[in-house]
Amino acid sequence: MARRLPNFSALRAFEAAARHENFSRAAEELHLTHGAISHQVRGLEEELGRPLFVRHGRQVKITHDGLKFAQLLGKAFADIAAATDTMRAAGGNQRLTISSIPSFAARWLAPRLGRFIERYPEIEVVLQSSGALQDLTREGVDVGIRFGRGNYPGMLVVRLMGDVYYPVVSPHYRNGALPVEPAELARHTLLRSLARWTPWLRAAGVALAEPSGGVMFEDLTMLIRSAADGNGVALVRHVVAMQEIASGQLLRLFDIATPSPDEYYFVTPPHAAAKPQVQAFRDWLLEEIAAFQRQQDLIT
Repeated sequence: MARRLPNFSALRAFEAAARHENFSRAAEELHLTHGAISHQVRGLEEELGRPLFVRHGRQVKITHDGLKFAQLLGKAFADIAAATDTMRAAGGNQRLTISSIPSFAARWLAPRLGRFIERYPEIEVVLQSSGALQDLTREGVDVGIRFGRGNYPGMLVVRLMGDVYYPVVSPHYRNGALPVEPAELARHTLLRSLARWTPWLRAAGVALAEPSGGVMFEDLTMLIRSAADGNGVALVRHVVAMQEIASGQLLRLFDIATPSPDEYYFVTPPHAAAKPQVQAFRDWLLEEIAAFQRQQDLIT
């Protein structure tokens, strides 16, 4: 006798709501309304005969039983995604889902990705960009490109490369009256991001406090755009700012760079590591990075 399963859409709505602990973000992920998520979760709770969330207005907190159920559902959805990928591969259509931090995806990976597609036309590439640390297994992602310290429990991790910080400015900033010595930065607008200025200022021998106030840019692309628009001096990572430097939109100030404590990593769930498309992408990416680093050595 076949077992009666809950509505699949309700299960997906609940799993997404549990993962985010927020109905609105679950609705955005599944392209539904907040009301639709709430309705499906309510229906699932009625079918199961127990609450899955504790509600305080529009704020929700998952129950202990709900959390255990969501974890099992997440694993089941990951298994379904893996089985689907296997079937696609057997049919000759290999899908590769890559999740990358936005700055690396837009400024380094995407401009080179065409070469991978030319080499492996049978692989369908899905490139996602996310600044949040995703659960790659639960979300069916084959490869994550992360910027951090390499500590990703349960994942297979390969270091890709490091990066350095240095200040840049538009050639038109203050009508071209640019700082000549690091100490002159005290009289200029220092744009802020999540990367602190203090390590670079110390390396440059500048006794200047960490900038405060003004806009805090969490997205490096927006930080670089603001600097290119002449709004101030920005502390940037080389890998994500080199396009504007090469084009002349930004000028690198001084010959001082500090190594980033975070580095770029190739992160793979164990079940995805053996996929031919994942292995092909990893090998190609390491080749591209080696070529990029050789080119940087020639430039510097």
